[in-house]
Amino acid sequence: MRIVFMGTPDFAVPSLQALLDAGHSICGVFTQPDKPKGRGHKLQAPPVKELALQNGLPVFQPQTLREESVQKEILDLKPDVIVVVAYGKILPKAVLDAPRLGCVNVHGSLLPEYRGAAPIQWTVIDGREQAGVTTMFMAEGMDTGDILLKASIPVGPEETTGELFDRLKDTGAQLLIETLKRLGQGNLERIPQNDAQATLAPMLKKEMARIDWTQPAKRIHDLIRGLNPWPCAAAELEGRRIKLLSSRVIEHCGEPGRVFQVDGQMVAACGQGALRIVELQTDKGKRMSGKDYLLGHPLGEDARFL
Repeated sequence: MRIVFMGTPDFAVPSLQALLDAGHSICGVFTQPDKPKGRGHKLQAPPVKELALQNGLPVFQPQTLREESVQKEILDLKPDVIVVVAYGKILPKAVLDAPRLGCVNVHGSLLPEYRGAAPIQWTVIDGREQAGVTTMFMAEGMDTGDILLKASIPVGPEETTGELFDRLKDTGAQLLIETLKRLGQGNLERIPQNDAQATLAPMLKKEMARIDWTQPAKRIHDLIRGLNPWPCAAAELEGRRIKLLSSRVIEHCGEPGRVFQVDGQMVAACGQGALRIVELQTDKGKRMSGKDYLLGHPLGEDARFL
């Protein structure tokens, strides 16, 4: 099958590799422009671009797909299908109509739940026990197209967004190959989405890192793992800003936000229950266990997370 692939981050890499391994003809790879990164602000290529160049694939990095010249480039490639995996740009109607068999998207949720930019993160933040991937035909709305195939996996009670990403990107690649196989055979059923069941997964914001310690411990625990690796839940403790990377829900009571040392472990009281802080990171510091942090920073009598 002749395919134009559109994707940018690590999540999209296994899907592109799977297409190559399956013998599809990748006639073009569209990805976001290189972006400055690090202290030196040196331009860094997206992961999808790196894989494409390693395999000698033509790479396109337009600022927008709305320019007629870019749309003509896509038409000239004569794709059977456009495959989109975490590309990060909206496809205008002219692009959606370009491929002979349509545009297929790999989305990181069980649609119609969690439409939007951050479906995996919100799955974890909301404490869901099941996550998944959906392939769909793309439409002009945001993740509103007809569903093709779904695959679900359980979410571990301590699993972070980063860990779930790593599992779902492989699940998505496998589902994509099965989707294209059935599409080529002509036996792929299209299932319209029920908009009444739809939920949204908007992009995360740095302001979400602030913790309301009056919330139940389970809710705060889900927020901590859902915001890992970005933007990371954070709180101030005795003048130091601390990123909270991993926690466990435990039985304990105390004033919300109050921090205790219990059997050498760091424990924070919540509105209901408490959290053992398993791993944290100070600003400009390295990752460490809550226990190791206490060894170098003994708690004051009224220590609390602000």
